[in-house]
Amino acid sequence: MNTHRYCVVMCGGVGSRFWPFSRTGMPKQFLDFFGTGRSLLQLTVERIRPLVDPSRIILVTNSAYREIVKQQLPDILDQNILLEPARRNTAPCLCWAANHIKALDPEASIVTLPSDHLILKEDAFRKTLEEGFEFVENRDCLLTIGITPTSPQTGYGYIQQGSAVEEFPGIFKVKTFTEKPNLEMAKVFLSTGEFFWNAGVFLWKASTILESFSRIAPEVSSVFDAGNGVYGTPAETSFIEAAFPNAPSISIDYAIMEKAPNVYVKSADLGWSDLGSWKALYDSSPKNQEGNVTQNCKVLAYGCRDTVFASKTGKIIVASGLDGYIVADNGNAILIYPIADEQNIRHIVNDVETRFGEEYI
Repeated sequence: MNTHRYCVVMCGGVGSRFWPFSRTGMPKQFLDFFGTGRSLLQLTVERIRPLVDPSRIILVTNSAYREIVKQQLPDILDQNILLEPARRNTAPCLCWAANHIKALDPEASIVTLPSDHLILKEDAFRKTLEEGFEFVENRDCLLTIGITPTSPQTGYGYIQQGSAVEEFPGIFKVKTFTEKPNLEMAKVFLSTGEFFWNAGVFLWKASTILESFSRIAPEVSSVFDAGNGVYGTPAETSFIEAAFPNAPSISIDYAIMEKAPNVYVKSADLGWSDLGSWKALYDSSPKNQEGNVTQNCKVLAYGCRDTVFASKTGKIIVASGLDGYIVADNGNAILIYPIADEQNIRHIVNDVETRFGEEYI
């Protein structure tokens, strides 16, 4: 096992699109969605262990989730759990992690993983990352994993391939990034054969991504450059607590990937879903003859089709005439909402908090 390879798992999000299952106090990455006895975070870490030793797996999460992370992953070293004092999206998260890792190992290469994705083809996943590591370790470039699309999804970002890298089959120069398209545009993307879904999985050397931050996103880089000399020391925590809230809230895609000239994409078929929403869970779950999905509940469904029923309390749910709905119960909140309109759930959560208070989110 290559001793210079590290993994950064991002596990600080709130997962508001999965409300009311995903709540501020227990977001979706810490939940067992498939009855395996393991959370999405635990599955993510298990998946990477054959490639990266646990001593080089770094978890970045919000300080509010420290005890949950320690409980779910007791063998991860305390010093490998980086606690964000504020929510600032993925660019500050990954800039901090790269600074931290480079201080420990200047030759480090890094794979960054979201903590809440479903990967069904784990052997293909590990082979893809192994080849990705080999690619970035021999050149100053940024690599993203592109998922071969199977349908015109409108909930994912897309990556368009450019010229191929001859010595690395399946790796291409990135031509364009496109945010979530409408259905007609997604169909066009699919028909060309040039586009991949953006999985939010990246590989790079620590030195390469930090140089990219300095050159392309100095407003992020400067916040963390002020800590040079403290990373990997006991002084790192107090520095981050003071400095991190000053970082702009921006994603790694906007800050770096869409602007950098040295970005490549590796195509992959991983049986992947980002599990970012109820629709994604519905698509990834077994269904009965009526196309209904049940999660942790008993259901009597009369004339219901293509509907997901979910409960955190094992309740009996009785419904009639629902077609394409989410019925989700968790504690003090129940959601009954069309799957087709699920992109509005984030706004609903804001409305719930404004009208009824934080206890419901």
